[in-house]
Amino acid sequence: MKTVVNKTRAPLRIPLPRGKSLHLGPKKTGQIADSAEEHAAVKKLVDAGKIEIFAGGDNQRGATGESTVTHETTHGRAKSGIRQSGDR
Repeated sequence: MKTVVNKTRAPLRIPLPRGKSLHLGPKKTGQIADSAEEHAAVKKLVDAGKIEIFAGGDNQRGATGESTVTHETTHGRAKSGIRQSGDR
């Protein structure tokens, strides 16, 4: 897998082989298959400087030693320690 970084301040839609596409927000990263790097539309975006591609799952920021903290999202209500009982 290759890591793709959107270098622009606008969201991008990157056309991929077999009719698929990758949607990247401003300054966001995503992953594409190794073979997708050779796709003409991907090469055009790289040449224009709109995206940057890194080998493997690593990106340049992670390779410099900066730590990135990911936040887990919660779905639905936050669970509290209080148990409900009785008729409602």
